[in-house]
Amino acid sequence: MQKEKLREVRKRKGITQQQIADIIATDVSNYSRKESGDVGIRKEEWEKIARFLEVPVEEIYEEEDFRQINHFDNINSSSGFGNNINGNFYCNVPEFLLESQRELIEFLKKENKRLEAELTALKKKR
Repeated sequence: MQKEKLREVRKRKGITQQQIADIIATDVSNYSRKESGDVGIRKEEWEKIARFLEVPVEEIYEEEDFRQINHFDNINSSSGFGNNINGNFYCNVPEFLLESQRELIEFLKKENKRLEAELTALKKKR
């Protein structure tokens, strides 16, 4: 289900999808999928977005329309697990696993920045 209320407020305030994506620490294509209803928006994301837009959550929040999407049309009998499958799969991954991956990504981003700074400092010493 498209997030019409969110989209309307965002556009009215002249905010881009990229700006919202930056606020919730995702890429713009993932945020676009969230706004179009293909990907769910987590509670803490709703809260961050509302704060950024300077509106109450209730002004932009819309219920999630959960649906499981499976495109198995292109699978033939010779396709097996691990083989090249032409279908698209959308898996329902538990939120705690997604959150641990998000935390790992954030940690790795910080570590990357730290290492880049260290490398720059070492280059300057030459």
